[in-house]
Formats: sequence, C-alpha cells, structure tokens
Amino acid sequence: MNKKESDKLISSLLQYWYAQHKRSLPWRETKAPYVVWISEIILQQTRVNQGNDYFLRFIERFPDIKSLAEASEDDVLKIWQGLGYYSRARNLYTAAKQVMEKFDGVFPSSYSDILSLKGVGEYTAAAVASIVYNLPYPVVDGNVFRVLSRLFTIETPIDSTIGKKYFNEIAQSILDEQHPGDHNQAIMEFGALVCTPKQPKCTECPLQSVCLAFEKKNVLNYPVKKGKTIQKERFFNYFHIEQNGYTYVKKRDNSDVWKNLYEFPLIETEEQNDLLKLQENSGFSNLFHSVGEIYFQHKLRLKHILSHRIIHADFYRVELGQYNIFDIEKKFIKIKSASLFEYPVSRLIHKYLEII
Repeated sequence: MNKKESDKLISSLLQYWYAQHKRSLPWRETKAPYVVWISEIILQQTRVNQGNDYFLRFIERFPDIKSLAEASEDDVLKIWQGLGYYSRARNLYTAAKQVMEKFDGVFPSSYSDILSLKGVGEYTAAAVASIVYNLPYPVVDGNVFRVLSRLFTIETPIDSTIGKKYFNEIAQSILDEQHPGDHNQAIMEFGALVCTPKQPKCTECPLQSVCLAFEKKNVLNYPVKKGKTIQKERFFNYFHIEQNGYTYVKKRDNSDVWKNLYEFPLIETEEQNDLLKLQENSGFSNLFHSVGEIYFQHKLRLKHILSHRIIHADFYRVELGQYNIFDIEKKFIKIKSASLFEYPVSRLIHKYLEII
C-alpha cells in the first residue's frame, strides 16, 4: 500500500468509526457558523462534559452575533464565569463587534476572513471553515497531535515550532478534501474517546493495522513534548470589607490573570503571611490607614491552580465601624453586598463566596 492509499484508508476508517460512535452534542445539530464558532471557542482547554452546559447557557443568553455584540463585556464575562481562560470570552465579544462592523453582521465564509477575527487561530478557523463551509483545512488540536504522533511514531516535539508545522503537513496529507468537516470531527472525537492520553483503547481501535506505535508496543511514549510548563507560585491576600450592607470591589484592568473580572481589595505578597505580618506591608497601610474601628477575621485559605500559576489565597472578612470613613472609594467600587453575585468574578473568588 502506497502513502496515498494509506492516508485515504486512515480517513475512511476514522469517518466510518465516527458515524457509528459520535456523541450527540447540541452544536452538531446545525451548520450555523455562529453556533459552531462558539462551540469551538468554548471547547478550547475545556472538557466536553463541562463545556456543554456553558454552551447551552451562552447560546440561550446570546443567540446570535448581534445580541453578543450589543451586550456589555460584564454580561459576557458573567455568563463565562467559572469556565476559565477568560481571554476567550473577551475575544469572542470583540470578534462579534468585528463581524457587525466589518462583515455587516454576517459571519465570514472564507478561511482568511475567519482567521482575521479576534481570538481565532488556525485551529478554530480550520474547524469552522471545514465544518460549516466544507473547505479543505485540517484541524490540529491536542487530540489530533496525539492520534497523528502515535499513527506515525513522530519524534518531533508537539510543543515546538518545527513540530507544529510538521503535524499540520501530516494532517493536511490525510485530510479527506471532499468531506473535510466530517474528517476533522472524526479525528478529534477519536482522540477524545479512543486514542486517549493515559489509557488508550488500543484493543478496540479501528486503526490498529496502520498504527506504528501499536505495532511497536510503545503507544504511551507519544506524543513527544520538549518540557513541562513551569508553574509560578503567587500569594494573594483578599479583604472582603463589610460596612452597613456595602462592600468594595475592583475590576482587574491589567494584562495579568483574570483581566476585567472583579475582585476584593488585594495585597499580593512574595510568600504566605499571617495577619500580623501583613500589617507590616505598605499595601496594608495604604488600604487601611484612615480607618478607625475595624475588625479582621481570617475566613479561608484556598489553593487555586492555573496553567502557568499556582495561587495561594487568604481571605479576610473585614468589618468597619458604622461611622468609619473608608477613603479608598476612588480606587474601588462601593456596591451593595447583596449584589456581589451579579458581578463577573474569577473561579477563586466564586469558591470563596460559595463557602462563606
């Protein structure tokens, strides 16, 4: 069997398997570009089981491009809350505005135009272009990396520039250009359900006869990666201030984690501190220097793991006297405590609010 015949066989086997075993998912019931686009963005760095509920809520709240573009960013972030990687939500919002302004509210139909949207990379553009418009662009995500690396025992690291280019070429070579959408969905689904990271179902795999890693009995050696992501530890100290039914929050406006989400007054330290140690911090003095009667209670310590960060967070409940003057209102927003759940916050803050 020559390479062309082998590539065709791989695609045929994948599509046959997919027709029999694909999961019933709401975004597979339509070819509407908006719906497919939203699903692809949500499923980036998100398991299908978790993403399904978020997808349904998102589409219910923003059923089309126009409703998304005309919403407030806070509304979009609130619906997204808990899903993580919030830049995805901010980019969706920006991209919706782009579609309204640049494409007259009609989702673009060419690969290059789809790729021009904020937050859309080669993978998402290929997924939408192939599934919706039947354009011959291959998808290469984590599942596809894994399947291809095992099929062809590829030693090139998937997290290298050379590797990404090489895998894209391999994906293009086996793509069924007559049915690119079915092929792309098939290989992604196959990686999610059969060719899994730790316990692949090799004994029931329809690609056994063409899988080099199975033949060599070293499936778990693939894919190859250069190195592990280094996670930096950070130490957050939050102050949940209560006074006469009001509290204080601030929107994170820098390029750090959780951009544009709301949080309590925060002091970040280089190590974990108790309250006595915190009181020596200049940030503490700046925050509470003009406050008279004040009561602190350490409520909770949480560990929150992100892809590149490990956040150690201490939460303090702070009660101010009825007539205390808290002069940081220019830096923070004074809101009714009862309305706190209306603001989009990080999963870390949400955990705290759920527990207390």
